[in-house]
Amino acid sequence: MAVGSSLIRRFLIWRVKKIDDRKFMMFLSIIIGILVGFAAVIIKNLVIIIQDLLRNDVDTQYHNYLYFAYPAIGILLVVLFTRYIVKKPVGHGIPTTLYAISQNNAKIKRHNMFSSIVTSALTVGFGGSVGLEGPTVATGAAWGSNIGRFFHLNYRQVVLLLACAGAGAMSAIFKAPIAAIVFVLEVIMLDLTMASLLPLLFASVSAAITSYLFLGMDVLYPIEITEKFNIGEIHYYILLGILSGLVSVYFTRVYKFVQDWFDTHKNSFYKWIIGASALGLIVFLFPSLYGEGYEAINDCLHGNNHYLFNNSLFYELQDNFIWVFVIFILVIFFKAIATSVTFGAGGVGGIFAPTLFIGANTGLMFAQAAHYLGIKDLSYSNFALVGMVGLIAGVLHAPLTAIFLIAEITGGYGLIMPLMIVASVSFAITRLFEKYSVYTYQLARRGELFTHNKDQVVLSILKVKKLVETNFLTISEDATLGDLVKVIAKSTRNIVPVIDEENNFLGRVFINEIRDIMFKRELYDSVKVNELMLMPSILVSPDESMEDVAKKFQFSEHYNLPVVENGRYIGFVSRANVFSAYRNLLKKFSQE
Repeated sequence: MAVGSSLIRRFLIWRVKKIDDRKFMMFLSIIIGILVGFAAVIIKNLVIIIQDLLRNDVDTQYHNYLYFAYPAIGILLVVLFTRYIVKKPVGHGIPTTLYAISQNNAKIKRHNMFSSIVTSALTVGFGGSVGLEGPTVATGAAWGSNIGRFFHLNYRQVVLLLACAGAGAMSAIFKAPIAAIVFVLEVIMLDLTMASLLPLLFASVSAAITSYLFLGMDVLYPIEITEKFNIGEIHYYILLGILSGLVSVYFTRVYKFVQDWFDTHKNSFYKWIIGASALGLIVFLFPSLYGEGYEAINDCLHGNNHYLFNNSLFYELQDNFIWVFVIFILVIFFKAIATSVTFGAGGVGGIFAPTLFIGANTGLMFAQAAHYLGIKDLSYSNFALVGMVGLIAGVLHAPLTAIFLIAEITGGYGLIMPLMIVASVSFAITRLFEKYSVYTYQLARRGELFTHNKDQVVLSILKVKKLVETNFLTISEDATLGDLVKVIAKSTRNIVPVIDEENNFLGRVFINEIRDIMFKRELYDSVKVNELMLMPSILVSPDESMEDVAKKFQFSEHYNLPVVENGRYIGFVSRANVFSAYRNLLKKFSQE
């Protein structure tokens, strides 16, 4: 063991001496991209294997009953795996990554290097109504975090590896390397410099190539755009953008409500029973909500709505437009609930696939309604495609990601103008009602969302304990002015803390406040320290956030604040020291 540690130490020293940080980060970004690419391939294939095993040799008349049971079995396996094997929460991909950046110094548990793969494959393979992109991001981020810690990289470098993991995951899952980089900039990335752009490119490209080698080079949703953008239909795209925004608000609020409800219950098996029962009933009634829904999305993009009725109790109603419209609304309505209860019950997955599903259905429903009501013959394929943009822009608060992602995964660059219109309108409508996305609302609610605010991140990294100054000479409250003068003569500071025998903080003497009497020898024996000391109105705890400490300095005239823990004196934290540490750390963040 000692020999192994010695070799590792020698290797790390050699790396620092021989390979500069920029080249090393580029090398690591390629490694992260390949690892994330393999993670995407493994997750995808595990889901396919599980679904094939469950569907083979099953009579179609029993599909609905099995759809009721399968998701419950899959999520139960996830709960058991999490509770008895991993023994730690697995978390949900992108929120886990955002939390690591905001609150945990970019540290992610080692088990996430594999646990997200297992749990998401079980969840989605057995029919959980979620996607795979989030767990892939979490897996890559865990590898990036732990590789960064192994090489003793600084916070900024580890965050860059997490960003590379996010880009690689999106690139590998969706085969969309350009959208993957935009996604990192919009959703994950703390700050972009030219030094970080190249590693992101390397990670995205290497992940995409890995995915191409094992999953093929075809776009995810092959669609041929036969009808180009017609400027005369612009108002219909605006209306679809408004509708997409309202549906996004609905999805976000359902997700928040369901998650808050499940968070109030701590028993994982109770949550599984409630969530799995609700999910099973929903999938039993609407089989198109089973799993990721990629087959249904492809049907949408080709203007086909038969997937709404396949293996469904409503199969005989598929030729009745009124019922088609009703089922559209019910499927959109219950997809948000199915996704939310999948998470609440203990399942692990991502939000992208459900968002794409709802968006495609919203767009197709809009176009078919316009046709059957005699309003306008709109392209079913175009509006289904553009609807996907609207929901991603709204639900994820990522309009640029939505535009580039849908254009890449469908080959739909010919519709770039309507993509931009719907994304912009949907995002604007959603932001009127929801300040935070489904990724960020829990962190924001706890005041922990710092990933898009460099100042807050820097302050969150600074710790009071590391900035405490202890070179203050103390004195007892029973001491005399003469004793105090002797202490002042030896001290290099202009504050003298007053403590008792048990180190309890009683107050402080500020030299400027006693300057008029400190040279009056006739008072040296008669004036006591307890007559001169004052208890500061503002104290600091060693575990307090630096953001709160900064606010205390901002709204007070103090230059030094006492640090006290359970009444015991520890030292002082100074405005100058905090500002200096902040500036040094900020400089590191901004280095090219």
